[in-house]
Amino acid sequence: MFNYVYRKVWLLFFITFAVFTFVFSLNYMFPGDVLSNMTGIGEIPAEEYTELARIYKLDQNVIVQYFYFLIRMFDGNWGQSFTNGTSIFDQVFNALPATIELATFALIYSFIVAIPLGILASSETKPWLDKSILAMSIFGFSMPIFWLALLMILVFSINLGWFPISGRLSLVYDIPTVTGFMIIDILLSDVSYKREALGDAVNHLAIPTFVLAAYPTTVLIRTTRQSMKNVMNTSYVKAARAKGLSHIQVLRRHGLRNGLLPVIQMMGLHFGTLITLAMVTEVIFPSMVLVYGSSMQFINVITQQYKVVF
Repeated sequence: MFNYVYRKVWLLFFITFAVFTFVFSLNYMFPGDVLSNMTGIGEIPAEEYTELARIYKLDQNVIVQYFYFLIRMFDGNWGQSFTNGTSIFDQVFNALPATIELATFALIYSFIVAIPLGILASSETKPWLDKSILAMSIFGFSMPIFWLALLMILVFSINLGWFPISGRLSLVYDIPTVTGFMIIDILLSDVSYKREALGDAVNHLAIPTFVLAAYPTTVLIRTTRQSMKNVMNTSYVKAARAKGLSHIQVLRRHGLRNGLLPVIQMMGLHFGTLITLAMVTEVIFPSMVLVYGSSMQFINVITQQYKVVF
């Protein structure tokens, strides 16, 4: 147990150090003045240049600059945006709740859909059901997420008009921001239209959640299917069947308890994948690009706001 925790902590420190080093190196890799890249100030007045260079330790060697760069990162001084002049630290933490909310809904959806389908696909008495679900999962796994997003918008938003295309909440609802998580803020509010606002927020999340959950859902279906097949072929399950237990009793007492363990482990890993895939989803859906979202990372890299990558 200690060795496992030690390896994970060491890996965490190594990845964090690598990310910090990469972000610091972008100061010199991006075109333009190094001090402008560090501060986010495009045109630095001559009378302020010397003072800023001293503060950012440009008169020192690279090791000293990197050390003070780490201090600024942990202090929350990430510079300012090239585009609007606001604090990058504030931009990141204003955007983070929307991405986490979207990824959480997608993970819950994946669990609700993938587990029952994976269990049904593991049935040896209905091979046609197994092949149908497996074919569907392979199709979903192979479908590009950006194409699926555009298809969903075209069919369900433009043609049918069932779901909105943009925004996290309709303009008719005024919900005060407390946590940045729209669902939580609605539940914490004292407005009289709380139920209507909650339904509207879920309606706005429906298509992005489905699109974002497409990949992890297909993977979890196949993982659940294989895990349940392995468990149902074990000796203790065969012994339980020989004792006269029904299929439902065997599944509830032995199959689910042991077969879902690797699936739950996979769900934890998939949350990080969902955060990454949310960038693509939020680029397609204007609700996340214009309001909040991790797609800000992609846009800000183009505009040289490299600190947002971290």
